[in-house]
Amino acid sequence: MSKPLNILFVSSEVDPFAKTGGLADVCSALPKAIKNLGHEVRIMMPRYKFISEWKFKLHDIIRLKDIPIQVGDSTEVGNVKSSFITNQKDKIQVYFLDNEKYFGRDGLYQSPNAKSDFKDNDERFVFFARGVLETLKRLGWQPDILHCNDWQTGLIPSYLKTIYADDPFFKPVKTIFTIHNMAYQGTFPPESFAKSGLPQEVYRAEGVEAYGQFNFLKTGLFYADIITTVSKKYADEICNSDNLGAGLNGLLAHRRKDLYGIPNGIDDELWNPATDNYVFRKYDQKSIEAKVENKKALLERFKLPFDPVVPVLGSISRLVEQKGFDLLEEILDELMKEDVVFILLGSGDKKTEKLYENYRKKYPKKIGLFFGFDVELAHMVEAGSDMFLMPSRYEPCGLNQMYSMRYGTIPIVRATGGLDDTVEDYAGGGKGTGFKFEAYDSKEFLKAILRAVKLFQQPDEWKKIMRNGMDRDFSWGHSAKEYISLYRELLKR
Repeated sequence: MSKPLNILFVSSEVDPFAKTGGLADVCSALPKAIKNLGHEVRIMMPRYKFISEWKFKLHDIIRLKDIPIQVGDSTEVGNVKSSFITNQKDKIQVYFLDNEKYFGRDGLYQSPNAKSDFKDNDERFVFFARGVLETLKRLGWQPDILHCNDWQTGLIPSYLKTIYADDPFFKPVKTIFTIHNMAYQGTFPPESFAKSGLPQEVYRAEGVEAYGQFNFLKTGLFYADIITTVSKKYADEICNSDNLGAGLNGLLAHRRKDLYGIPNGIDDELWNPATDNYVFRKYDQKSIEAKVENKKALLERFKLPFDPVVPVLGSISRLVEQKGFDLLEEILDELMKEDVVFILLGSGDKKTEKLYENYRKKYPKKIGLFFGFDVELAHMVEAGSDMFLMPSRYEPCGLNQMYSMRYGTIPIVRATGGLDDTVEDYAGGGKGTGFKFEAYDSKEFLKAILRAVKLFQQPDEWKKIMRNGMDRDFSWGHSAKEYISLYRELLKR
C-alpha cells in the first residue's frame, strides 16, 4: 500500500474564511476530499483583516519576528496563526500569514466598491509567497507536494527553482500550479520585478516577463513542475486560442505534456435535492414528479403565473460578457414569443441591470428578476427551473450546470470548457443530459433553447434526460483521486 502524502494547498482565498469566487470553494472542498482518501493535507492563506480571530478561533503558531522576509529593499515580518476547517472525518489545519501592512485592510485585492486593485498587490503577494516557504521551514513540516492556485501564488515555484534551489529542506518538494481562470494574471510594471528578489536573468520572455510586464501567472506556469486547470476542454482551449489563452497560449502549448485538465467537483451534500432544506419540496429520482412543487413555489416567489406545461428557464450568474449575456439580450424578445418563463438571479453594472428591468416591465408575466445574491433563492432556482441557461463565451469549469443536473434541471450550454466536458448533448432516444451549441452566436443559442422547449412537450422523454443528469456523479471524490494519481506520478519523476 502506498504511503500517505503530505500536501500543502496555497491559495489567496479559502471558504469560509475569504471568498470572491469559485477559487475559495475549490481550495476548501478539494483538500477535504483528498483528506478523506487518507492523506495529510494542510492549507495556507493570508490572514485578511476581516477574518475574525474570535469567530474562527485563531491562535498563534509562529511569530516571524526573527525571520526576515525581503520585499524589495525592505525587510518585513509577520506571524502565523492557525485554525481549522472540518471534513466528514476530521479537521484540516489552515495557516494564516498575518501582516498588518499588507493584509490589515478591507478587501482581498481591492477596497470594497473600488474600481481598481490595490497598488501594492505585487508586494503583498511577494511577501505571501516567500512567507509560505519560510513558514514551512520554521514548522519543520515538509510537504511532498506544494499545490499552488492562481496568480497570487505564482512566485512560489520560481523561488523553489532559484533562491531556494540549494536548500536541502526543499530539495524533494514538488510543485503543482492550478489555473482557475487565465483572464486573471497578476501583471505589474517592470520595476515590480526588483521587489521579488528573483535573479535578474529570469526577467525575460523565456521567464517571468510577458509583453513588457512582470507576470505572476506566467511565472507559475513557467516554473511549476506540473500545471493543471479545471477541465480537459479548457486545457485544450488555452493552448490553442490566443484569446482564451490570454496571450500565454504559446507557453502553455510548449508545456502541453505537463498540463492536465481535472474537472472541479461539487459539494454533493450541500447540493442534494433529497436533503436540501432551502427547497419547498425535497425529491430524488424516485420522486421526480415532486419537482413541480418547487417550480410552483419559485413562480410564487416572483409573483408569476404557474402552468405545469410552460417551462421555466432559470439562470444564476454575474451579468458580464464572459457569461454570454450579450447573446441572451439579442434573443430575449424572440424568446418571449414562446410559451416560456425566464427567471434571473444575478448582478452586473447598473446599465445591464436597467436593461433587464426594462425587459421585466415589458413582459411582467414572463420574467422574474432578483439583482444580487441569495443562497436560498439560488437553491430554489435550481430546484424550480425546468432548464438552466449558461451561454458562456468561455467557462474554465462551471458549477451551475452540475448543480442543475443534480436537481433534474436540464442545462442549455455553449460547448466550451467545463460545460462541454460535463454536459452530454441530447441526441434522441433518451440519451444525453442537456443541450449544447457550438458557435458563439445568439441564433445558435436560440436554436438550442427551442430544441429543449420542444422536447419538454414530451414528458416521458424529458424525464429520461432528467434522470440521466441526476445519475451523474460530480462529487469531489473523483477529482481528488485524479489529483492523487498526478501527485504520485510527479513524485516518481
